[in-house]
Amino acid sequence: MHSYEELTSPERELWNAYPTGRLVDLRTGDAEDNPENGDAWDAGRTIRATVVAALLLGVHPGQPGTAPALRLRGARISGALDLSSAEIRHGLWFDECWFDRGASFYGAATRTIEIKGSRIPGLDLTMARVEGRVSLRGTVVHGMLALMNARVVGELILSRATLSHPDDWALFAGGLVVEGGAFCRRTTVYGGMRLLGAHIAGGLHMQRAQIHHPGAVALLADSAKVGTLMLSDAFTAHGAISLRGAQIADQLSFDGAVLDAPDIALDCTQMRAGVFVFTPVAPPSGLIDLQGAQVVTVRDRAGAWPDTVRLQGFTYGSLHEEDGSRTNSVAYRVSWIRRESGFASQPYEQLATWYRQTGRDDDARRVLLAKQRHRRRTLSHPARMWGHLLDATVGYGYRPWLAGVWLAALALLGTIVFSAHSPKPTQPGQVPPFNAFVYTLDLLIPIGGLGQRSAWYWTGGATAWLAYALIAAGWLLTTAALAGVSRTLNKN
Repeated sequence: MHSYEELTSPERELWNAYPTGRLVDLRTGDAEDNPENGDAWDAGRTIRATVVAALLLGVHPGQPGTAPALRLRGARISGALDLSSAEIRHGLWFDECWFDRGASFYGAATRTIEIKGSRIPGLDLTMARVEGRVSLRGTVVHGMLALMNARVVGELILSRATLSHPDDWALFAGGLVVEGGAFCRRTTVYGGMRLLGAHIAGGLHMQRAQIHHPGAVALLADSAKVGTLMLSDAFTAHGAISLRGAQIADQLSFDGAVLDAPDIALDCTQMRAGVFVFTPVAPPSGLIDLQGAQVVTVRDRAGAWPDTVRLQGFTYGSLHEEDGSRTNSVAYRVSWIRRESGFASQPYEQLATWYRQTGRDDDARRVLLAKQRHRRRTLSHPARMWGHLLDATVGYGYRPWLAGVWLAALALLGTIVFSAHSPKPTQPGQVPPFNAFVYTLDLLIPIGGLGQRSAWYWTGGATAWLAYALIAAGWLLTTAALAGVSRTLNKN
């Protein structure tokens, strides 16, 4: 505990100003006021951290009717500011200050904490309860910013701040609860941001932010619950982004973002989101994992996706194209699905379902046909041969009109060939006149008969072999058509 007589001149000024919340400004008005030069500030601008702590712990309370607060500008804070487990009833504001050691509010219950445009080696708010906002706007934190299991009633403001802990988590905030929003606009981070299981009701806004954690996870927000997540407007991540199991009530946006990670650039496995906007500046350098994710709407554009996209189990309510890029054409969407390594049935079924819901039944059939052609590559050689036959004859049941085309072509061929030759009657004088067209149809129809096939026959030569070929073709076409129709009805 410090007596008033032991205080230096700037400390006495702060002591006298605290009960009424008056600002104490120790700046000199020259270039040396920049906090980057804080290690050179002399005793006339230095205040011991123990004096700050004593005031915040109530050693010099204000008179009734006053509102105490600590407001300090342009000061050097010497020593460690330790307010662990403290109960602080008034807010504190540091503006353009320089801390030679870190500050700890571990387990504290406090009001608003604002450290603006300052330099501090580290800040520990683990398990703190802040009845107000936490603001580090424009501040440089050389060390970890810890908010593990902290609760902030107001907003978390890190806009234009710099967090630097390159070999570890620069922001360690698993279990953080922010009832307002978290604002990290134009924030620069050297190291990772860990928001595992965080709850941020007002959303996480990171427009124009940059995270540098190459070869590791840049942003870890697995199982987080966020109102909206804006990783947009030149947001840049050198390192992976992990949103596994995250729940985003409104929008997840990568509009204008840069995602740079060699392996997995974005992991959204089992994620839930409203609108998923994926329109980065360029395709990410690593793959995107959307397995098991569920979103209401996807907004994307051509040229946005990397070479590999894992889509197994990914479901969506609608697809919207940006900038008229025709991303909803069947050709584009099928190529999108085929960015999945290997064959997966569900992405095709999901896309076909969406086309049906929008009244594009023909496009749905085209997608399902593409699915069968993709699946065919995974089958054994005999199964592939049968698949090629189904494809050529009836388009796996999604193009049944092909069977009609084949029948018409074979009927024309048979009619022309048989018209030029004369078969022999099975019972001379007791059979109907020979009709080449009807005879050809009789050969092609495997069930029933038109009376021509049983009444006339060929003694040999090419016409006899053609007749046998037409009978075989009729059976094959019928079998293929039935198989295709059955497949269509079963939606396989």
